[in-house]
Amino acid sequence: MIVVKVGGSEGVDLDAVSRDAAALVRAGGQLVVVHGGSHGTNTLAEQLNHPPRFITSPSGHTSRRTDRRTLEIFQMACGLLNQSLVERLQRLGVNAVGLSGLDGRLWEGTRKEAVRSVEDGRVVIIRDDFTGTVDRVNSALLRTLLDAGLTPVLSPPGISTQGDPINVDADRAAAATAAAIGARTLLLLSNVKGLLRTFPDESSLISRVGRHEVEGVAEYAQGRMKKKVLGAGEALASGVARVIIGDARVNEPIRGALAGAGTVFE
Repeated sequence: MIVVKVGGSEGVDLDAVSRDAAALVRAGGQLVVVHGGSHGTNTLAEQLNHPPRFITSPSGHTSRRTDRRTLEIFQMACGLLNQSLVERLQRLGVNAVGLSGLDGRLWEGTRKEAVRSVEDGRVVIIRDDFTGTVDRVNSALLRTLLDAGLTPVLSPPGISTQGDPINVDADRAAAATAAAIGARTLLLLSNVKGLLRTFPDESSLISRVGRHEVEGVAEYAQGRMKKKVLGAGEALASGVARVIIGDARVNEPIRGALAGAGTVFE
């Protein structure tokens, strides 16, 4: 069992990811595909005259400022990408089914009552943000789909315990999903080769990270890579044997990562 998370960033080759995923499924493998929608949300937000905004927490993590209108745009972008991946997989003979974390309370969690943001050197409290974390995964639903020969394609948003849609990080949601269904391997595919010691110099790739070294290498992560390293650590701590941050720009991104290309955490 493999969970493959593909980023929503510019430069990701969705056709290559889909071909590789289809090849594994046709060979008898089971996998769950997870995706984000960052690039599509940014583009759509600009087109709809609601430009994207980002906030930085006191710990240095950057996330999307998700007011209600941004959440709606996020849902549109993720839904479009979800159906695009399902379409690709169906054309390749894979019976894929697209779901958001809202469906069947697939990704249930807690909506943050307040978000802290550093602005002009001051910490500001934001209370109308629709963000949260995945605390529970409906693994029974996923197993039912997999046992029926279907390939789930999952995207944010998740759902809060009160029933609100929440913007959840797709890398960390993929980590929670891998742990919940007992996946041995989690792949986090993006538009870089892996974790780079000196970003953006791809010759500085860190190829191997021991499970006890995750916190130490986190200092090298820049931007969205911070969440991938965080997700990798959470997956390992929850029983996933191996996490690979790999390159979704290459011809065989999944099989390449499984063969050890990228940054392997184990």
